[in-house]
Amino acid sequence: MAGRDGRMSDLTPEALSGVDTVPELARLLRQLRRRHARRCGHAELTYRDLAAATGWSLSAVGEYFAGDTLPPTDRFDALIRLLGAEPEEQGALATVRDRVDEHRRRVPAPAGPAGDARRRRAPVAARPAGTAAAGRPVPRQLPADVPGFTGRDAQLHELDLLMAGAERASTLVVPAVSGTAGVGKTALAVHWAHRVRGRFPDGQLYVNLRGFDPAGRAVSPAEAVRGFLDALGVAPQHVPAGLDPQTALYRSLVADRRMLILLDNARDADQVRPLLPGAAGCLVVVTSRDLLSGLVVSEGAHPLVLDLLTTDEARRLLERRLGAARVAAEPEAVDDIVGACARLPLALAIVAARAVARPAFPLSGLADALRQARGGLDVFTHGDPATDVRAVFSWSYHTLRAPAARLFRLLGVHPGPDITIPAAASLAGVPPREATAAVGELTRANLLTEHTAGRFTFHDLLRAYATELAHDAEPEAERRAAAQRALDHYLRTAYAADQLLNPERDPITLPPAGPGVTPEEHTDRGQAMAWFGAEHRVLLAAADRAAAAGLDVHAWQLPWVLADFFNLRGHGQDLATTQHTALEAARRLADRQAQAHIHRTLARACAWRGGYEEAHLHLDQALGLYAELGDQIGLAHIHLNIGSVLGRQGRHREALEHAQRAHALYRATGRDAWRARALDAVGWLYAQLGEYHQALAYCRQALALHQEVGDRHGEAEAWDSLGYAHHHLGGHDQATVCYERAIGLYRGLGDRFNEATTLSNLGDARVDARDPQAARTAWQQAVDILDELGHPDAGAVRAKLNVDAMTGRSGQLRGSAKP
Repeated sequence: MAGRDGRMSDLTPEALSGVDTVPELARLLRQLRRRHARRCGHAELTYRDLAAATGWSLSAVGEYFAGDTLPPTDRFDALIRLLGAEPEEQGALATVRDRVDEHRRRVPAPAGPAGDARRRRAPVAARPAGTAAAGRPVPRQLPADVPGFTGRDAQLHELDLLMAGAERASTLVVPAVSGTAGVGKTALAVHWAHRVRGRFPDGQLYVNLRGFDPAGRAVSPAEAVRGFLDALGVAPQHVPAGLDPQTALYRSLVADRRMLILLDNARDADQVRPLLPGAAGCLVVVTSRDLLSGLVVSEGAHPLVLDLLTTDEARRLLERRLGAARVAAEPEAVDDIVGACARLPLALAIVAARAVARPAFPLSGLADALRQARGGLDVFTHGDPATDVRAVFSWSYHTLRAPAARLFRLLGVHPGPDITIPAAASLAGVPPREATAAVGELTRANLLTEHTAGRFTFHDLLRAYATELAHDAEPEAERRAAAQRALDHYLRTAYAADQLLNPERDPITLPPAGPGVTPEEHTDRGQAMAWFGAEHRVLLAAADRAAAAGLDVHAWQLPWVLADFFNLRGHGQDLATTQHTALEAARRLADRQAQAHIHRTLARACAWRGGYEEAHLHLDQALGLYAELGDQIGLAHIHLNIGSVLGRQGRHREALEHAQRAHALYRATGRDAWRARALDAVGWLYAQLGEYHQALAYCRQALALHQEVGDRHGEAEAWDSLGYAHHHLGGHDQATVCYERAIGLYRGLGDRFNEATTLSNLGDARVDARDPQAARTAWQQAVDILDELGHPDAGAVRAKLNVDAMTGRSGQLRGSAKP
C-alpha cells in the first residue's frame, strides 16, 4: 500500500478510479491513519485522539473508519488533512468522496437488511444548511488539473485563507489573481480549485472570458451568464430576454448554493461584475492580466498578484516535467535554462516539452540553444499560438492604447534594469502627466511591475518582446532619439545631484539636452544621495549603452558624475570599471581635459584597492595633461592626490612637499575650499612625521576655513586629523571628542568608508584611554562597514580585534585618501 518513501502508492487518480463505495473509501482512511502513525514515529492514532482533535463524537469517528457512514464533505476534507494527506492526495481523495456520494445516491438501496446497512452509510449533514434542494444539477465545469503543477505555496495558502474567510463572511469573497502573460494565473486557479472542490457540494462553474484572446473577441457577460444558466439546468424557454433579467435569475439560482465559480482570463472589471453572485455562500475566483483595480475598489475583491517563480520553484517545475534524476545530473545547465526562461512558467514549460520529446538530448544542449538566442523569443516559438511566448505577450500588447503601446516599445531601448515615471517621460519625450497615465496602463496590464515604490520593471522575456517591437514599429531615427533622451535625462539629473554631493567639484560642460527631456530636481544632499542609491545600476547600464552606441560624450560624463557617489559608498570596483570606459571614450574624442579628469579619478580607484604604483602612473599622465593645458587648479588637485597616495605608502616627507605645493597653487587661484583641504593634508602629514603641534596648527586653520566656506566633508576630515594629533599628544578625551565629531559628519554625509576609518582611529584612542571595551566596539563597527564595502583595509582593523586591547595594537589605519 505504501511505497518506500512512505507515500501511498494507490492514491493516484488512476489507482482510485474504481473506488465508489463507502467501505472502500473507509479503507483508504485507515491506510492514511496507519501512514500518519509511521511518519510521526508513534502508535496509531486512536479514535478517541481523533475525536478530541476534531470535536466530533467518538461514535461518528468510528463509523467513518468502519465504513458505516460517509463523512460529510467538510468533515472528510478536515479528516484527510489531519491525517497528513498531501495536496495532490487531497484532491484525488476529494474526487473519490464525491464519486462515492454520487454512486450511493444513484444506485437505490435494496430492501431488507442490506438496504438498511446502505442507508446507515448515508452521509450525516453532508450538505450545509441552506444549500440547494435535491434534484438540482450539480455542474462540474472545472478544466483538467495542471499536470506537474508545482510551487506557489504562498499563493495557495492565501487562497485557502480566503476560502476559510468566505465560509464565515456575510458578504461575497472574490480573490482576484493577476499577473503578466505566461506567469501561470490559470494554472494556479485551476489547480487550487481542484484541491478544494470537495468543499463546494453544489458544484463548480467555469468560464474562459477570453479577455485577451488573439482574435480580439472577448466573451460578453451575456454569453457567460447564459452559459451558467444552461449549466444550472434552466430550460431555454425559461431564460428571460436581456442581460439584466438573466443576471437576476442567475443570482437567484446560486443564492442558496455553495459553489465555486472560476472566471478565467477577464479583460476588466466591467466584464466580471454581472457574473458575481449577489450574496455570500459562493466563492468567486477571477484571473486576469489586468490588476482589476476597479473590482478591488467597488466590490472589495482581494488582489493576489502572481510574480515569476522563484529559482527553487522553477527547478522543481523542471523536476516534475523531466524527472529529478535528469535535472540533478546537469545542475549548471538547469540553472542556465531557468535564467534564460526568466523564471516564467510558460517559457519553462515550452523548454521542458522540448526536453521531454528528446530524452537522450543533454540539457546542456538546450541551455546552449537558449544562450545563442541572446534573449530573443524565437526559441520559444512553435505552432500553437496559445502557448507561444511571443503570441501570448502580443495579446496583452494589442489591448493597449497608442501612448502606452508606444512607451512599451520604447522601453526596449531603455538601458534598464528599471525606470521611474520622470525617466519614462524623457524616454518618450512627453510631459510627466502623460507618462504617468501610460505607465499606469502598462502596470494594470501587468506588462510592467512596480517592484519598489515608484520604480517599474519587466522580466527579460518581456524586455526582449519590447525590443522586437521597437525594431519592427519604430524607425531607427526615433529609436536613437529616444535612447539619447534617456541618456540626457540621466546625465543632467546625475550632474545636478553630484553638485549637491560635492559643490566644490570642478564643473564640466554638458551637451545640450534634446527636446522632450525633463531632468529631475533635488533640493538637498540627502535627496541626491538617495537618488544615486536608487539609480546607480541604471546609470552603470546607461554608461555602457552610451559607449556601445558611440555617444562618447555621454560615455565619459556619466562615469564622471558617478565618481563621487562611488567614492562615498566605497564602490571601488564600480569606480574603476566605469572610469576605464570613460577613458576610452575621452580618447576617441581626443578630449585632453576629460582624459586628465579621468586619469585622476582612476588613480583614486587604484589607491582605494592598494594599487599605488598604478595610481602613480595615472597621476603622472594627469599631471602632464594639466600642465599642457595650463590648468593650475588641475595641477593643484594632482599634487594633493600624489601626496595622498605617498602618504598611504608611508612616504610622508615626499607627500608633505606635494601637499604644500597644492596649498600654494590653491591660494594663488583663490580656491578657499580646496586650500582648506590642502591645509588639512599638510597637518595630517606633519602628524605622521611626529610633529603633532605643527599638525594641530595646520588642522585648526583647515577646520576654521572649512566651517567658513560650509564644506562639511572637509570639516569632517579636519576633525579626524585633529583627533589623531590630540591622541598622540596624550589628550585622549580631546581626541575622542574630535573623532566623534568627524564620525557624526561622515555618517550624515553617507561617507561609509571614511566613517569606518575614523571609527578605527577612535578605537585606538579608546585603548590608550584604558577603555578596551569601547575600543573593541569601535573597531568592530569599522570592520563591519569595511567588510560591507569589500575594502582591503578590513584586514588591518580585524587584526586589532585579534590583539589584546590592553597590551597593544596591530597598527594604525588612516583611511582618508585626501583628495
